[in-house]
Amino acid sequence: MEKTWRWFGKKDKISLAMLRQIGVEGIVTALHDIPNGEVWTLEAIEDLKHYIDSFGLRWSVVESLPVCEAIKYAGPERKQLIENYKVSLANLGKAGIKTVCYNFMPVIDWIRTDLQHLWADGSSSLYFDKMRFAYFDCRILQREEAEKDYTSEELEQVSALDKTITEAEKEVLIDTIIVKTQGFVNGNIKEGDKNPVNIFKSLLALYKDIDRDALRENMRYFLTAIMPVCEEYDVNMCVHPDDPPFQMLGLPRIVTCEEDIDWFLKAVDNPHNGLTFCAGSLSAGEHNDTRKLAEKFAKRTHFVHLRSTQAMPGGNFIESSHLEGRGHLTDLIRIFEKENPGLPMRVDHGRMMLGDEDKGYNPGYSFHGRMLALAQVEGMMAVVKDELEKGLI
Repeated sequence: MEKTWRWFGKKDKISLAMLRQIGVEGIVTALHDIPNGEVWTLEAIEDLKHYIDSFGLRWSVVESLPVCEAIKYAGPERKQLIENYKVSLANLGKAGIKTVCYNFMPVIDWIRTDLQHLWADGSSSLYFDKMRFAYFDCRILQREEAEKDYTSEELEQVSALDKTITEAEKEVLIDTIIVKTQGFVNGNIKEGDKNPVNIFKSLLALYKDIDRDALRENMRYFLTAIMPVCEEYDVNMCVHPDDPPFQMLGLPRIVTCEEDIDWFLKAVDNPHNGLTFCAGSLSAGEHNDTRKLAEKFAKRTHFVHLRSTQAMPGGNFIESSHLEGRGHLTDLIRIFEKENPGLPMRVDHGRMMLGDEDKGYNPGYSFHGRMLALAQVEGMMAVVKDELEKGLI
C-alpha cells in the first residue's frame, strides 16, 4: 500500500520536508483556499502539484473536493454546482490526479464531544460521549423533537447533567461539535463565526423534508452526472463513510453499513464509483465488521483510512491505538493487499502526544501521534508483505 498523509497545504504547520523524513510517499490534500462550489482551475491544481513534486512526493489523493449542501438537498443551484464540480474533476484528471475522496453527509462531518480525552499515559485522543452529545442536541441546540431519538433513561441522564454542567463546558461542546471539527473540513462554519448554534440550526433546516430515500436519490443524481467526466479522465470517486455510522441530529445518513455501501455501488454501477474504506468510521458502529466489509468491497475500494476505534458502554467510543480496537488493521491490510494491492492508505486521527497539543494542529491531525501510527501500520504492512512473499496468504 502507498503510505500517504493528509496535509492541509502550504499553511500547514507540518511541512512536506518533515513528511519526507518519516517515510511518507504520497500526499492527500485539497485546494483549501477555494470556497466550496467554485471551480478548481488547472493552473491552481498544477501549482500545488508541482510544489508537492519538488519534495520528491506525489499528490496521490484529493481529500476532498467538497460536495456542496445544495447538491445534497437538491437546491435550485444544484445543476450549476454539479457543472462546476465536473470542470474541477476534469482539471484534476488533466493534471494526473486520479483519486477523489468526498462525503455525502448532510451539514456535519465527523462528530466528537471531546478533542483531547486524556489517556493514562498522558497522551490524548478524540472521544464521543453519547450523553454529552444528547445534552448538546436536546438542551443547547434544542432541536425540535430531539427527545424522540433517546431512551427515557438517556433523557434522565441529560436532566442530571443539566444540573452540574457549567457554562464554560457548554461553550466547549458548541465549539467542539459545531466549529472545531467542521471548519477545516467542510467550510459550512468557520472559526470566528458569531452565533454558531443559530448558523447550525439554519443548516439543519435545509434538510427538513429530506429523508434517507431522498438523500439517496440525490446522491444517485450527483454520481450519474459526474461519471462521464470520471470515465473520460480516469478519475475514481470514493465516498467516505458517515462518522459515526448512525443517524444523528434528525439527519439522514446513508453510508453507514454494508447495505448502504451495497446500495450506492449498485445505484451507479461504474468502477469509477467507489469507496473510501475508513476503518475508524465503520468500526465505531457495533453493527459493522470491518473484515467482512473489506472482503466484500475490496475491489470497489479506491482509498483506505487505517485507524481504529473502541466501542464503549452506552454508545460511547474512543480512537484506539492503531494496534488495537475494532478496526482489525492487520487483517484489513491482508485483505486489501491480496484483493486490490497498491491502494493509497493514510493513518488517521492520531493521538496528541509529545507537545502536539500546543502546536495548533487540526483536531485529529497531530504530528507525533500520526507518526507513531504510521510506524505501527508500516510494521503491519511489513508483516503482510512477508506473508505474501512466503505464500502464507
